[in-house]
Amino acid sequence: MNSLLSFFRLLHARRRLITAMAVREIRAQYVGSSLGLLWTLIHPLVMISVFWFVFSVGFKAKPLNDVPFIVWLTAGLAPWYIFSDIISGSTNIIVAHSHLVKKTIFSPQILPVVKILSSLVTHAIFLLVLLVLLIFQGMPFSLYYFQAGYYLFCMLVLALGLSWTLSALNVFVRDVAQLVTVLLQVGFWVTPIFWDIQMMPPKVQWFLKLNPVYYIIQGYRDSFINFQPFWNHLSYTVYYWLFTLGVLASGAYIFKKLKPQFPDVL
Repeated sequence: MNSLLSFFRLLHARRRLITAMAVREIRAQYVGSSLGLLWTLIHPLVMISVFWFVFSVGFKAKPLNDVPFIVWLTAGLAPWYIFSDIISGSTNIIVAHSHLVKKTIFSPQILPVVKILSSLVTHAIFLLVLLVLLIFQGMPFSLYYFQAGYYLFCMLVLALGLSWTLSALNVFVRDVAQLVTVLLQVGFWVTPIFWDIQMMPPKVQWFLKLNPVYYIIQGYRDSFINFQPFWNHLSYTVYYWLFTLGVLASGAYIFKKLKPQFPDVL
């Protein structure tokens, strides 16, 4: 608990540095390009358009419970996109900022937070696209939309714990970054993002729900489409938080133990 409070005090003390680094990272992604930040809008639009064409036009996917497939798909893609962006970007972030990590006054544990902050910009645009689709399809507005903020918080806590673990391990074993890339590709296809979990047998559904990312994806759909409160899945919510807090505590412990050796290896 004391370590967690110290971390929050560190975030508050370094808030201007974190914000400045996040802005610089966003600009660095598009430096030299003519369209600049417009790419943050183009990327999700292209991704959604490709999946819509393949599954709606190619495979003739039908609306699920009278919900247009493009809306249902986008509500699942939005949380997965930011989760994979944070994890893939954070894994190599200590190595990429080795010049800062070697300085004794710099706190490397804030680097995954920088990545999270920069990823939120793209996520906001993704959600804007989702809202436009909801309006365009004539779907009703609900206060449950705001519940997505809870599920976003859930995802960020999980992503922070994983980022601490993976970024610290990647300093010593560079294969971790490659392994993460492969695992994210596998995770995308085995997580019910573009297919309905109800098509699986009950026993397989139980196994698939052990994946904590599914809790987030279903939560976004409950917030924007089904209008279901998160406490309707109380046992699943308890499981998610036990798992996520375990990941967060493990990530903080691993990072703290390995951090003193970073300057020697980098």
